[in-house]
Amino acid sequence: MEGIDEDEFLSLRLAIVTDSVGGERKRKRKRKPEPIIITPLSDSIGEGSCEGKIFRLLQTREQMLKQDQKGSKSVVEDGKGLHLIHLLLIAATCIDENKYDDAVDNLTELYQSVSLSGDSVRRVAAYFADGLLARLLTRKSPFYDMIMKEPTAEEEFLAFTELYRVSPYYQLAHFTANQAILEAFEEEEERNNNCLHVIDLDVSYGFQWPSLIQSLSEKASSTNRVSLRVTGFGRSLEELQETEARLVSFAKGFRNLVFEFQGLLNGSKIMNIKRRKDETTAVNLVFHMNNLNSFSKISETLKSVHSLNPSIVVLVEQDGGRPPRSFLSRFMESLHYFAAMFDSLEDCLPIDSTERLSIEKNHLGAEIKNLMNCDGDASNRPRHGKTETWKGRMEVHGFEGLKVSSKSMIQAKLLLKIRTHYSSIQLDGENNGGFRVFDSNEGRALCLGWQDRCLLTVSAWRCV
Repeated sequence: MEGIDEDEFLSLRLAIVTDSVGGERKRKRKRKPEPIIITPLSDSIGEGSCEGKIFRLLQTREQMLKQDQKGSKSVVEDGKGLHLIHLLLIAATCIDENKYDDAVDNLTELYQSVSLSGDSVRRVAAYFADGLLARLLTRKSPFYDMIMKEPTAEEEFLAFTELYRVSPYYQLAHFTANQAILEAFEEEEERNNNCLHVIDLDVSYGFQWPSLIQSLSEKASSTNRVSLRVTGFGRSLEELQETEARLVSFAKGFRNLVFEFQGLLNGSKIMNIKRRKDETTAVNLVFHMNNLNSFSKISETLKSVHSLNPSIVVLVEQDGGRPPRSFLSRFMESLHYFAAMFDSLEDCLPIDSTERLSIEKNHLGAEIKNLMNCDGDASNRPRHGKTETWKGRMEVHGFEGLKVSSKSMIQAKLLLKIRTHYSSIQLDGENNGGFRVFDSNEGRALCLGWQDRCLLTVSAWRCV
């Protein structure tokens, strides 16, 4: 374990196949024409408020966007960043207390200073300002649709891919989860017939699995092949088909490995998954539990997973405090979390990078605006939970935590060494700036942090 070097670790690299399938995602969607008629903005705004005041707020926002198009990339002066955060907190509090006139005043001042192309403080404040502005409008308003416009499937895929390539965020989560699965597979080699079945409850684009395919292939031989079966849950049939084609294409390069993929739409029953005798079964809960919008759904999912009696369950969650119920607490928790995410991008990409703008607009920014406006549709609400919260939840459903292996920790530290670019990294919990990796829960969880903020936590579990 201790002798691992960079060459060995780099053999775990991710290979994203885009030349034959899905990566281009050339399908086109028809876009509705932008509305040009001003309609009533909000029935919820107090009688003393003037729609003209809100319209001037929208004009101020438009001026901010035009400044960005001109290439204005100024940096917030010392003390100004705190002022922007202060204005955001006041605006959010006013909205929470139904003081809409005061909220409009604060947002108007905010839009005069924020930017989608300035430094990280200006940028994250701009997306939170948009989220708050959308709360002042009815969903029938064309301006609501303009502000909350979702990225296309192509834009969303590209932003995710770019973040995956430049930041250690997703890669650390996937490599660490895969290492835990690989170790569970190795423990059962004498009785699993060289067969591994991974049940991924949120397969997304499938980016997690090429590195596992490669690692399994390195353990196999031409006469002793390894079988990997992935059952993946996804949002749409089209996305599942593209994910399958991408993974099958990659797996063809490893002749000593038999690969099989089965796609299931979200909502399909976990208990109906076909299992085979003498195979190691792993359940992958990487960023899945965040998207469950009620404790009953979380409980139902964990009960179903436990009924499968898997050899290992891998859990990766965004860390952002106990899932808040009120709007204001959700706002505060999210602001801390996304401020750290935006700030960490400065370590990954230059400030004027088009890739960074894409990541912020079509991935992080879209999540921020949805988070600020999910009261009526909680299914879109990401849930950020502390490690201790998930520890109690897993244990009450019959799981016990496993120790993080020394190899997992070494790989995580080496990944940070490779992936960090501009700032220092902290490897043993020191808190002087930059990315850092550390363990928690008495060595049963591995965390990725940015400065003093934990961004995600990886843990492995087995049935009691």
